[in-house]
Amino acid sequence: MDILWQYQFRIILLGDSTVGKSSLLKRFTDGIYSDVADPTVGVDFYARSLEIEPGVKIKLQLWDTAGQERFRSITTSYYRNSVGGLLVFDLTNRKTFDHVKEWHREVSEHVLPHHMVYILIGHKSDLGKDRKVTREEAEDLAAVLGVRYVETSAKCNSNVDRAFELLTRDIFELMKMGEIDTREGWDGVKSGLSAKVLYPAEEEAEREKSCNC
Repeated sequence: MDILWQYQFRIILLGDSTVGKSSLLKRFTDGIYSDVADPTVGVDFYARSLEIEPGVKIKLQLWDTAGQERFRSITTSYYRNSVGGLLVFDLTNRKTFDHVKEWHREVSEHVLPHHMVYILIGHKSDLGKDRKVTREEAEDLAAVLGVRYVETSAKCNSNVDRAFELLTRDIFELMKMGEIDTREGWDGVKSGLSAKVLYPAEEEAEREKSCNC
């Protein structure tokens, strides 16, 4: 039987409002970009599958969180059920970069005693002339947090797929090492489902006849 996916990873996007989390997700899942985006209210849901190794398909359940403080009580309930997190900041907005450590600390505290796998994302790399955060600064922060760093642009479709693929591979490698596993009552990682094999109606009738003893 064909496998729809071997594992499902729940991944959450974190960061201040207007850093472009929704734009990243729409580019990654639907291949589209719009200059006009409504602010996320609470949490939005997206999905896409990746084949990270031959025959190994991972379904990504992607949660887009609101960056505004008034929605924080809603979004925190999703932290514990996530295995991966993209820490997103806007390369043209210094404050969003300065807030990354706060996002990392808040989420890490909520998922204790477990841990989340992160990747740091410097978004809107297409706006080079308006840049307020250097690559060196961002790489230094990533080193402090112990995570990867990738610069992306949803508008130009630069490194968007790569960012999600890197995080997915990191989670999968930790699973193979036994550091992450499925757990009862936890939705961060789920084991896969098998597809039902479908036959034409005539073949299905013949199969049913042959099965009748």
